[in-house]
Amino acid sequence: MSAFVESEERQELRKAVRALGKKYGDEYFVAAATEGRKTTELWREAGRLGYLGVSIPEEYGGGGGEIGDLAAVCEELASAGCPLLLMVVSPAIVGTIIAQYGTDEQKQRWLPGLADGSATYAFSITEPDAGSNSHNITTTAKRSEDGWILSGGKTYISGVDEASHLLVVGRTEDARTGKLKPALFMVPTDAEGFTYTQIDMGIVSPEKQFTLFFDDIRLPADALVGSEDAGLDQLFAGLNPERIMAASMATGSARWALRKAVAYAKERDVWGKPIGAHQAIAHPLAKLHIDIEMARLLTQKAAALYAAGDLLRAGEAANMAKYAAAEAGCNAIDQAIQTHGGNGLATEYGLVQALAASRLSRIAPVSREMALNFVAQFSLGLPKSY
Repeated sequence: MSAFVESEERQELRKAVRALGKKYGDEYFVAAATEGRKTTELWREAGRLGYLGVSIPEEYGGGGGEIGDLAAVCEELASAGCPLLLMVVSPAIVGTIIAQYGTDEQKQRWLPGLADGSATYAFSITEPDAGSNSHNITTTAKRSEDGWILSGGKTYISGVDEASHLLVVGRTEDARTGKLKPALFMVPTDAEGFTYTQIDMGIVSPEKQFTLFFDDIRLPADALVGSEDAGLDQLFAGLNPERIMAASMATGSARWALRKAVAYAKERDVWGKPIGAHQAIAHPLAKLHIDIEMARLLTQKAAALYAAGDLLRAGEAANMAKYAAAEAGCNAIDQAIQTHGGNGLATEYGLVQALAASRLSRIAPVSREMALNFVAQFSLGLPKSY
C-alpha cells in the first residue's frame, strides 16, 4: 500500500470478489442460515477461484499474498451480504500459524486444502472459566510414550461441524519450571474422546457455535504445531490476523448496511421528496460513511504493518481497527434500520436478521473493553488495569 492507495493487484482482487459476492448476495446468505444450510456453494467457488488461499504461500497451492489480500476478500464478500465467519478462522488464523510455525510435512499436509477451499479447520481457544484471560486456560496436553494426551474443554468455538480438524490452544508443562505454557495442537474432529454440543444462539448465521470436550484424546507427536517453547509468540501470530479479518468483516457488513440505507433514502418519498433530502436522515448516513472509511484505513494500516513484520505496531493498529470497525458495523445496522422505519424490522428487508451478528462484533474475537485496555496500556503508557 502506497500513499493510501491499494496496489492495482489488490484493487483487481476486490473487483473480482465483488462480482462473486453479487452472484450470491444477501438473499442467498440469509436463506442458507434460516434453512439450516451452509454456504458451501459460495465457499467452494471462492476456493476454486483462489480467493480463500490468496495469503497461503505459493509452494503450497496458494496465491502467495498478504493478510491484507485475504482481508480484502473477506470485506468484499461481507459487503455483498455474505460475511463468511470461517474466513477469519480457517485460512487467517490456522493458515497463518501453520505457514509460520509448522514443519515442512505439516505445511504439505494442511495448507493445500486451505488454499483451494477443500479443507476447513476451526480454532479453539476460549474456555468457560478463562474468558478474556488466556493465562487461565486449563486444557492441558501431557506427553505419552508415542505423543500427547489432551484433556479439557472449550466453548463458543465456531464451525466445528464444518471442520475436519481443530487447532487447539492447550498448555504443556515446562520441564524446567513445572509451570504450564501455551502450545498448539491439530486435533481431528473424529478423534476418539472428542465430543461437542451446539450452543443455541440468537444469531442468523450459517456458522454455528459449540462447546467442546476433550476426554483424554490421544494425539501423535506431530500433532504439535510449532515449538513447544514458542508459547505466546506463535499464538499471537494468529491472533493479530484474526483481529484484522474481524475488522474487515465488520467494515464490509457496515458498507452493506449503509448501501441499503442510502438506496432506501433515495427512493422513499413521504413528504413530496425522498427522505434522504432531509438532514435528519442524510447526516447520520454521511457520518457513517466517514466512520466506515476511517475503520477501513486503520485495517489496511494494520495489515500493511503485519506484512512488513512490524508486529508490535501491527498489534496496536489491529486492536484499534477491530474496535473502530465493530463500532461502525453496529452503528451502520442500527441506522439502516432507523432509516427504514418500521420496514427495518420486516424480514423482507434483510436488516433485522443482521442485528445480533453486528452486536457480536463488539464482543468477539476480542471485546471492545480489552481492545481499549490494550490501547490504554501500550499506546498511552497507562498502568495495566488487569
